[in-house]
Amino acid sequence: MLTSMGVSVSMLASGSRGNCAVVASARTKILVDAGISARETFKRFKSLGEDPRTLAAILITHEHSDHVYGLATLAKKLKVPVFMTGATHQAWARAVRNEKGEAPRLGKFERFESGCSFQIGDIAVQPFTIPHDAADPVGFTFRAEGVKIGLATDLGYIPVSVRDHLRRCDVLIMESNHDLEMLRGGPYPWAVKQRVMSRVGHLSNEALADFFTSDYDNNATFVVLAHLSEQNNHPEIARRGAEKALAVRGSLFQNRLLLATQSEALAPICL
Repeated sequence: MLTSMGVSVSMLASGSRGNCAVVASARTKILVDAGISARETFKRFKSLGEDPRTLAAILITHEHSDHVYGLATLAKKLKVPVFMTGATHQAWARAVRNEKGEAPRLGKFERFESGCSFQIGDIAVQPFTIPHDAADPVGFTFRAEGVKIGLATDLGYIPVSVRDHLRRCDVLIMESNHDLEMLRGGPYPWAVKQRVMSRVGHLSNEALADFFTSDYDNNATFVVLAHLSEQNNHPEIARRGAEKALAVRGSLFQNRLLLATQSEALAPICL
């Protein structure tokens, strides 16, 4: 269960078809992104022995559908605050207008700005800007009870500012989206391949491995590979690349490596 220990994180879904995670302390539980349907979100909560109605808030990283697909329904059912940047909220509202041109209303909308920390219950949230082709995309770090969790997916590269935010994390959740050769030889149109490989696209296995070998601080007890492409990656290719890079720094044995999947919730990481 998510609440079995003081601080925990669970990836309910991760990949190109929907992303959703839960960060919890002993007193507060936050949903990060709502990229799968409300029904599936509830199902995956229950698979972990948890009640989604205990959530305190929903945080959104950016407005792409694989991060907000279930947002309107979840917000309506749960009646909890939804935190987004102003630009992300505007882009989401434009994208989900009905046939009458009406955008769904969030009963409790809370605006935040990248770079400005805020508090949800006893969890301190620090949003930071990431390079992605969205209106105002962010990653997050979460602090509670002396534990720091970092989450950075949907970024074309890892700038110095992002690397700084991700230092001293106890759990590090990083995108390992595609294998470059699989992407180049895969079924996507060339324009889409260029977008994925761009500096506002998605992080490759190779780029993540370079981060691990060159600028990772070796601090995390758990490293989670997230947002793997089902078309342009394979879990074992991503795993081997990360393990090799971590071993170069001598950190493989102090970093437990896990892979988040699209099809089922990852067992909670408890600290």
